[in-house]
Amino acid sequence: MARILVAVPFLREFLAPLAAHELIEGAPGSDARAEALVCSPIQPVDAATQERMPHLRAIAVAGAGADAIDHDAARSRGVAVMTAGEGLVESTADLAFGLMIAACRLMHDAESTLRAGEWHGWGFLEELGRDVHRARLGLVGYGAIGRAVARRADAFAMRVRHHTRHDTGEEGWVGDLDELLSDSEIVSVHVPLTESTRGLIDARRIGLLRDDAVLVNTARGAVVDEDALAAALTAGRLFAAGLDVYAHEPEPSPALLAAPRTVLLPHVGSATLHARTAMIEGAARKLAVFLAAAGAPTSRAGSDGR
Repeated sequence: MARILVAVPFLREFLAPLAAHELIEGAPGSDARAEALVCSPIQPVDAATQERMPHLRAIAVAGAGADAIDHDAARSRGVAVMTAGEGLVESTADLAFGLMIAACRLMHDAESTLRAGEWHGWGFLEELGRDVHRARLGLVGYGAIGRAVARRADAFAMRVRHHTRHDTGEEGWVGDLDELLSDSEIVSVHVPLTESTRGLIDARRIGLLRDDAVLVNTARGAVVDEDALAAALTAGRLFAAGLDVYAHEPEPSPALLAAPRTVLLPHVGSATLHARTAMIEGAARKLAVFLAAAGAPTSRAGSDGR
């Protein structure tokens, strides 16, 4: 039996795979005797936190991203890191596609006009947005969520292309990110946050986007230069944007908050009961399998790198 520190909502019915172990509720690093940790994707587990847990053997993230974990520290301590993002794929893809539609059709602007009592009835040239159907969609990243967005795009007869660092061998792959950005009417970002993707969509690349383009980001905020994006929107060099993630959560860039034609959501891509349940259950299952395979506490495994 292992002692497990649970830093996500302590819902025992979703932690059933770990029922044979001792479950302790608390923040990461708060229990020095814990041999394993279940945490959310945004809870920092840095080197100092890991130092406060000298018996730590495994970290199970209830989600897809593990960029809040110091992987170098985990590797040096022989701590395994596992993620459980499978259950949030479809829910996050739903939200990404919803942001595409909302941003393209200027839904936030139209609703704000209505709520402010400034709508004076149907107008022929009022709040003219952009069509989503048959638009050219560029996917930056083509993992599970990117592919799920592509499946939804098929129903809208969109022309879909995708960029990854390595050739996927599938139709629509574009090796040059600049080419994808300059040719797409809608760009949706679906890459993990790593040192190579931090600032990937910078001011130069935002400048490559068409004046009538729409940028959507449901991946990680630091992948996109928020101030450069805000400047492009304010200057009319970009049609609209839809964001669910920010570089310094929970505080989006003030320039972005003031920018026109934006749909801004508070990181709710996986915020459905089904997805959040699946995230916790998935982390619990993976951790249970790891602990069963690792055996006694003296048997320490290396990180799986996810």
